[in-house]
Amino acid sequence: MGWEEAQWPAPVGIRAGTTTRLGGVSIGPFAGLNLGMQVGDEGACVQANRAQLRRELALPSEPFWLTQVHGAAVAVYTPQPVAPVADAAVSFLPNQVLAVLSADCLPVVFASVDGERVGIAHAGWRGLAAGVLEATVAALGKGPLIAWLGPAIGAQAFEVGEDVRQAFVQTDPQAHGAFTANARGRWQADLVYLARLRLLSLGIAVRGGTGCTFTEASRFYSYRRDGQTGRLATLVWRTA
Repeated sequence: MGWEEAQWPAPVGIRAGTTTRLGGVSIGPFAGLNLGMQVGDEGACVQANRAQLRRELALPSEPFWLTQVHGAAVAVYTPQPVAPVADAAVSFLPNQVLAVLSADCLPVVFASVDGERVGIAHAGWRGLAAGVLEATVAALGKGPLIAWLGPAIGAQAFEVGEDVRQAFVQTDPQAHGAFTANARGRWQADLVYLARLRLLSLGIAVRGGTGCTFTEASRFYSYRRDGQTGRLATLVWRTA
């Protein structure tokens, strides 16, 4: 199974990382370890992939899957039969596995320096502009945090229009640095840059953000590259 452990100075007892598409039983456009239930893959394949994830990582609980809508709502871990509508989640107890799915959007993992709190956010451009990172930090409460950024679409592949640029530069002059004009009169947007700006403004140390989902086709799913495709899962949990 494809799994890349987060490289960050997390407190003892905190685990985090991102799956790749390697392994799994899905076929066709979802080939590999697709973990998304709502993308057109066979449900039995996704369930088998999720079972493999739980088994090979020895997860202490079923991941807290979310119904993601590119917003800024944050859910507190509570086992329930239906995935809550949210793009972020937080946990304050051991053995509660948080998860977000992605295929170009930026997954962001949080941990408190004291090791007592963890959080996770699904941050595409809409979520970033809506304040999903700030909302997750607020839900985690007071105390210093660190963050790790998983793989996302790189700036060289992420072309956007002026509307996306304006969503950021109107409220933060530093965001101009995340956009580079291209020959088509549009912009190449750097999601990682935008996320780092917001996290650093909150006083949060940041690691990661190096993998590009679009260009690394053998490792990652990418919606913008392939259209119909699978989903990666980014996880974080506290073991003690």
